[in-house]
Amino acid sequence: MKRRILWCILCVCLASTSLFAQELALLSRVHDTEACRKWVDGQMEKMTLKQKVGQLFIYTLQPVTNQYSKNVLRKMVDDYGVGGLLFTGGELRKQVQMTNYAQAHASVPLMVTFDGEWGLGMRLKDTHSFPYNRVLGCIQNDSLLYEYGKEVARQCRLIGVQINFAPVADVDNNPNNPVINFRSFGSDPKRVAEKVAAYVKGLEDNGVMAVCKHFPGHGDTEIDSHNALPELNFDRARLDSIELYPFKKAIEAGIGGVMVGHLHAPSLGDGPASISQEVIMHTLIDELRFHGLVVTDALEMKGIAGHDDVCARALIAGNDVVLSPRNLKKEIDGVMSALKKGRLSEADIDRKCRKVLSFKYALGLSSWKKVEEEGLAEKLVTPELLSLQQELSKAAVTVLKDSSSLVPLDLSVSGTVLLSVSPSLSEAYPFYHQLKQTFPVGWLHANVDSLDAVEARLRPTQRVLVALHTDKVEPYAALLEKLSKDKPLALICFGDMKMLEKIPEVVRHASTVILAHSDEKFVQRHVADLFLDNAYADGRLSIPLSGLFKAGDGLTVDPETPRQYSPEDVGMNASILSQIDSIAEEGIRLKAYPGCHVMILREGLPVYNKCFGSYTYEGKEPVKENSLYDLASLTKVTATLLAVMKLYDEGKFGLTDRVADYLPMLKKTDKSRITVQDLLFHESGLPAYWPFYEEAVDMKSCKGGLFRKKPDKNHTLKLAENVYACNDFRYNPEWVSHVPSAEYPLQVADSLFLRSDFSKNIVEQIIKLPLKGKSYRYSCLNFMLLKEMVEKIAGMPMDVYLDSVFYAPMGLRHTAFLPLRKFPKEQIVPSVETDFLRGGRLQGFVQDEAAAFMGGVSGNAGLFSTTQDVARIAQMWLDKGICGDRRYLSRATCELFTTLKSRDSRRGLGFDKPDIEHTDNSPCSPEAPASVFGHTGFTGTCVWIDPDNELIFVFLSNRTYPSVYEQNNLVRYNIRTRMQQVMYQSILH
Repeated sequence: MKRRILWCILCVCLASTSLFAQELALLSRVHDTEACRKWVDGQMEKMTLKQKVGQLFIYTLQPVTNQYSKNVLRKMVDDYGVGGLLFTGGELRKQVQMTNYAQAHASVPLMVTFDGEWGLGMRLKDTHSFPYNRVLGCIQNDSLLYEYGKEVARQCRLIGVQINFAPVADVDNNPNNPVINFRSFGSDPKRVAEKVAAYVKGLEDNGVMAVCKHFPGHGDTEIDSHNALPELNFDRARLDSIELYPFKKAIEAGIGGVMVGHLHAPSLGDGPASISQEVIMHTLIDELRFHGLVVTDALEMKGIAGHDDVCARALIAGNDVVLSPRNLKKEIDGVMSALKKGRLSEADIDRKCRKVLSFKYALGLSSWKKVEEEGLAEKLVTPELLSLQQELSKAAVTVLKDSSSLVPLDLSVSGTVLLSVSPSLSEAYPFYHQLKQTFPVGWLHANVDSLDAVEARLRPTQRVLVALHTDKVEPYAALLEKLSKDKPLALICFGDMKMLEKIPEVVRHASTVILAHSDEKFVQRHVADLFLDNAYADGRLSIPLSGLFKAGDGLTVDPETPRQYSPEDVGMNASILSQIDSIAEEGIRLKAYPGCHVMILREGLPVYNKCFGSYTYEGKEPVKENSLYDLASLTKVTATLLAVMKLYDEGKFGLTDRVADYLPMLKKTDKSRITVQDLLFHESGLPAYWPFYEEAVDMKSCKGGLFRKKPDKNHTLKLAENVYACNDFRYNPEWVSHVPSAEYPLQVADSLFLRSDFSKNIVEQIIKLPLKGKSYRYSCLNFMLLKEMVEKIAGMPMDVYLDSVFYAPMGLRHTAFLPLRKFPKEQIVPSVETDFLRGGRLQGFVQDEAAAFMGGVSGNAGLFSTTQDVARIAQMWLDKGICGDRRYLSRATCELFTTLKSRDSRRGLGFDKPDIEHTDNSPCSPEAPASVFGHTGFTGTCVWIDPDNELIFVFLSNRTYPSVYEQNNLVRYNIRTRMQQVMYQSILH
């Protein structure tokens, strides 16, 4: 059907008799071919031959609104009947005014053209620009180039422009080219062609004609055609494979226009291409089968201007439109003379004029409307425009090398300094500020007059980030080269990539090289986020940098795909280790969990790190590297125990100290003699569990009580065997509200808020609970009391204390209580689909009811994290208190807490341990040695640390989804312990 429409249009509107291979995208969208024919015929009938000739000329002028300029414009439109205008630059308002003026006086609507290779800002100084094509050539996602074309088309239409003389389709394969260079998408013909086609489609799908240039290719020349005639002294095979290739692909993409350059290609034809029948008729039209508008490059350029009757010769050669002749009257007269002499026929002029008019119809000029000046600037600058500019710039960021793995930075290593090579510190501040918000970084400004002092200050640093904000880098070369040979150095180029060629030795010795291309604030923040493991980069170099990098060089940096190491490097068999994959997938099939993340470290290196499944069984959101899980009781060791160990390390209490000494409300109760060690060993006598939330429930609303052993019409929610919950109850308004306020600030679910002092009520309930003897009984209440003790001694909330003492300095960027304050909900794995107590999905709210009603920060649960962060904490314990280059806990404290074991149970000091005597009841695999320590979590989580084999095993899942009360298939099928078995079996002996 589409080909039939195209056939009709071309036959009727262009009076053609042959079926063209090229589908002209703009014409193919004209569905009313009869209306097109009538409009074109109507215009043709009222024009003289000279006026038809005028339709083939585009006149160039400045957008100046004085009377003289208007008189000149009237003359061009009235006397010569030009077919189009090209404004050379100036102010947006004036161009729009002159456009409206010209269109109002034109008997045939004018094609308003624009030379906007990088957007309106290329010519109109009060409008926005996009990155240069050389930068855009680094982008891998060509759909962004389509969006770029789409946005340029929107802006062109708003200001009354129908044709954009873009994109440049030349291949930038000559570094000595004085005029193309940054205007090209790069040196690889294939990548240039892909970018050209994507941009063309974006522009023309949205109603503006693209004109690619400069046919047959201006890239490999060393003369600017504005000044003289360049030569392409290459054989046809070379031209086909490089210069002509992007034009072929643009034609296949349906481009409406091709601009022929003032170039001499002897293997294609004699003389300048723009007036050569061999180049235009034979090569472009007959061989490449292009049947859109053929446009000359500007005929005022010195590369062509010396030829007589240049416009007539251009039309004879096959051009449809001539651009910017020096003397319009003389050139039109020359065309009329050529007609009289028979060098051109009237049929030629009719065919070309009909083609021009057909495109005018396709571009909407048959029903031209005045361009509205009111609010135009605001219409041009939209949030979508600004967002696209940022997306394009970020997507172009290219990591050229990273030999010392500085991207991302190990945030636990101190002694990092940012050295800014910039006119002043203000240009470099956004980069520094973004880094400083996450980890401590020093900041120096490179001053040419004080390089010795700068070197002295940098001498003791661990690593240096060098940010280049100026192209005047030569004075700093010696210092930077010396630094790059001495320590890990990251070189970030916030400017033109060619800057790097000025300091080749620095580039060669630098550990990391990043091309940011621009020092816009958002680009600086994006590059900082790359170092902070919070941004993605996959740019590839668009051109070679002599002797340094090849076109196409670049690394992919993905926070969701961290580096892994070969298991064989640390004495493990990768083939055996890969068997964990099938166990993880089996768990999903058996409904043990919708998804999970498994990580294994040996000798501090990640040898296994894989995500499986999705957030839910519906599979809409896959588990990713930085997906946050509700750690449940892993909170006991990764939060509360960390704080306890630190305060013990500082001598703030002893293990045999009575907790009542720090929590006076326990004095004169049956809990007055409970020690810190009793709580850590779970030997305090406190009950295993208590439903603290019942205090917040209006029991009068629960007909038959909150729970019953058998189901009835009021108790249909099965929580466990012989336990059914009331399916319709209300909360006590004294404690709970459905809207937040100063009185009810603690959010426990999407529409549920607690009074700020409910946590005190829970502590009071604990105090009143009777003890049940001091034998071992695992109880969350023990760690809830430890949290109260920690806060009393530390003098601040436990989450604040942990963040300042451990999480932030250790670089744990994805570990937090109350995660919705820091992370989008989409990054957090849901733990429950419909919670009986709080209603609805729990995603970002802790599953444990006691922790929830403590306000989300509790000693037993509430922490959310990722496998990587949990593994980092575990590695710190394995390394006896050291993470990166900093000690967080003393060796003695780590050894005490990780080795001491209760006489009455398998429990350690806060940690769980293997049950060596009863392996069937052990939380670890039978192969785990007695030295192993760690913990599990109710939501399907665990971490196990093996000092003997220097192993860490982390498993995070949401096995409680969709319902807490379904069978625990994670335990039933021994998923975690079987994975551990494979881990041990993979060790090479």
